[in-house]
Amino acid sequence: MQIDPEIQGDLEIVLSNLSPTDAHMFCSFLQSNGIPAQTGDAHTVQANYLWKDAVGGAKVRVPARFAAQARDMIAAQRRGEYELDDDFDPGEAA
Repeated sequence: MQIDPEIQGDLEIVLSNLSPTDAHMFCSFLQSNGIPAQTGDAHTVQANYLWKDAVGGAKVRVPARFAAQARDMIAAQRRGEYELDDDFDPGEAA
């Protein structure tokens, strides 16, 4: 099995205690912004929700060198900096 060169090295958890859906959404958000991210424990939590607290919920991990940038992007997203205006027209975005 070949490891993606962007993911090689130590991974850091940048988000934890998430639902599997939230973990996948944040992972996709980071990936779409150029940060190689992956989910952890999402399948375990989805298969047996009673284990959620025992494993700390689903997690999002990124390579250590991207951790600070990922945390900044997550904070910006939570502040609403990525929200679309009410009059957003996807035809004009291109």
